[in-house]
Amino acid sequence: MRVPRRPRGARKRRSPRIPGGPGTPGLPRAVTASLGCLPGVAAALALVLCAYGVEHAAESTAAGTAARTEAAHQAPRPPIVPRSAWLGGGAREQPPPRYDDEVVAVFIHHTDSPNGYDCADAPGIIRSLYEGQTLGRDWDDLGYNFVVDRCGTIYEGRAGGADRAVTGAHTQGFNHRTTGIAALGTFTEGVDVPAEMLRAIAAVSAWKLGTSGTDPRADVRLVSSNGGSRYAAGSTATLPTLAGHTDGYMTDCPGAALQARLPDIRTLAARLQGRGPRIDSGHDTENALRNGDRQNRQTSDRQHPIRNSDTQNEEQIR
Repeated sequence: MRVPRRPRGARKRRSPRIPGGPGTPGLPRAVTASLGCLPGVAAALALVLCAYGVEHAAESTAAGTAARTEAAHQAPRPPIVPRSAWLGGGAREQPPPRYDDEVVAVFIHHTDSPNGYDCADAPGIIRSLYEGQTLGRDWDDLGYNFVVDRCGTIYEGRAGGADRAVTGAHTQGFNHRTTGIAALGTFTEGVDVPAEMLRAIAAVSAWKLGTSGTDPRADVRLVSSNGGSRYAAGSTATLPTLAGHTDGYMTDCPGAALQARLPDIRTLAARLQGRGPRIDSGHDTENALRNGDRQNRQTSDRQHPIRNSDTQNEEQIR
């Protein structure tokens, strides 16, 4: 008896007996070839391991991309003189430092002290500020996280570690998740703000804000923790990420001259983070710093003590 043959044409390919065999999308040829030689249980186990490897590799790639993106806006840590250099053995007994999860804003201050100092005397001046705040006002420590002198030297201020998000006592209502940087001197209207000082403030701001991926030119929403600030306790304030003390508290600090230079500091800090220029940026920051420095030197160094500049007590840390 003759068996009729199937009409000629393209034969329908059988699916592979082993899931993930040759031709299975998503697996390399070498892997699928070797799976075909494995017993059933071993093949299943190999498939699980292979799938885990592919998924893990994808996660690693994504994490690596995110890390590279974040690192692209992290500025290098500038040289910082340790706290021990100005404090020596004069530290008072104090409670342990307090910390926040990250730094998302910077407040700029001035110390309301004389400007005509020799930079070699800066450690002694900072120690005097520390004694004035801890002995005269009974604070537990210097309120500022960093102090910058007119030569551009950056000093570690408040205890707890320059690399960490130490909760300061510098801007009443807004000490949490912020860093306080004080310019050593008095910078009222018309006073010289040295370019070296501005660059150093930009450098430490770029570094601290870079740890949270924050653009120094952006705005930030902060919740006031103290009704003694410009904002009622519990209210949310939208402030510049790199702000002056006066933006958060009723004060003349950091002085009109330094407050006027904050836009230049923001732009330079963003550049140090590797960020491109904004479309509305119409001037070169380095030239602005140099030109401003020359203009300031043509103006007499008028020093007017600022009342209510940094007269908060330890209540401001809350």
